[in-house]
Amino acid sequence: MRDWALLGTVLALLSLATFGGQWLKRQTTLGLDAKAVDSFNSRIQAWWFFSIVLGISFFHPILTVVLFGMLSFWALREYITLTPTTMGDHRALFWVFFFFTPTQFVLVGFNMYSLYSVLIPVYAFLFIAARAAISGDYRRFLERIAKIQFGLFVCVYCLSFVPALLFLECQSTEGDESASARLLFFFITMVLFSELAQFLCSRLLGKHLIAEAIDETRTWEGLLGGAAATAILGSVLFWATPFRHLWQVATMSILIACMSSAGALTMAAIRRDRGEVRSGTLIEGHGGVLSRIDAVCFAAPVFYHVTLVFFGRAGG
Repeated sequence: MRDWALLGTVLALLSLATFGGQWLKRQTTLGLDAKAVDSFNSRIQAWWFFSIVLGISFFHPILTVVLFGMLSFWALREYITLTPTTMGDHRALFWVFFFFTPTQFVLVGFNMYSLYSVLIPVYAFLFIAARAAISGDYRRFLERIAKIQFGLFVCVYCLSFVPALLFLECQSTEGDESASARLLFFFITMVLFSELAQFLCSRLLGKHLIAEAIDETRTWEGLLGGAAATAILGSVLFWATPFRHLWQVATMSILIACMSSAGALTMAAIRRDRGEVRSGTLIEGHGGVLSRIDAVCFAAPVFYHVTLVFFGRAGG
């Protein structure tokens, strides 16, 4: 019953936001920024996309693992296109794409936390450096290796903790088979809503930019207002989470909002550095998949481990 209630609540919010966006688009007499309205509607479209796709987590967790494995591969591909590589890096990249990336998600699918939690930050990082050194190309070695390692860490390692939520057992929901799917759906909803709320608050209330040279739309007022709105929505959805008290779900919602903003700002800095504003064309108005999962990548491992430490236990 709670599964359908959560889905119904999210769909109702999406429908309301869609109606509001279309209404704003038709109000030519209000003097609204057309680009801002279009950006708002594009964010709603992205929310619809991810919410519908994540609905499969209620049917079978492996399908969700495969889905995020594909998203991770795509995001890493887009990241690598932004960062120049040399012939000496290509064999290391082969292992990155065709061994470490799929292996990470296979381990997640088998719920082997003790392995997937260290595969990339320990074994993959050491292997990448050694394999690149064997190629004999030492030019800008540290810079090249750091770029590859960071891409693998953010696009694969961090993102893998999203489907890993499906295997996280929480003490307060033992015996509830769909509790983990609700936790995943709750997390994604909070991430997407926080980005939307921060965008709106920045447009309506924003006066102090966080980093003007990186993102001219993200403000401190937007961050605070978006975090507050996310905490309110999280509290409303308290019944769908494994958290025992209202203040706990509000705190976790604020944590998600802050990490989401940090992720989006960090990836925006990378795109600015590479002279790119968008990284692809997967979702209208948002470039590629990398532009849509930037917030998720930073929030996922933090949310997973805080939930693990205080409310649950991982697999083997």
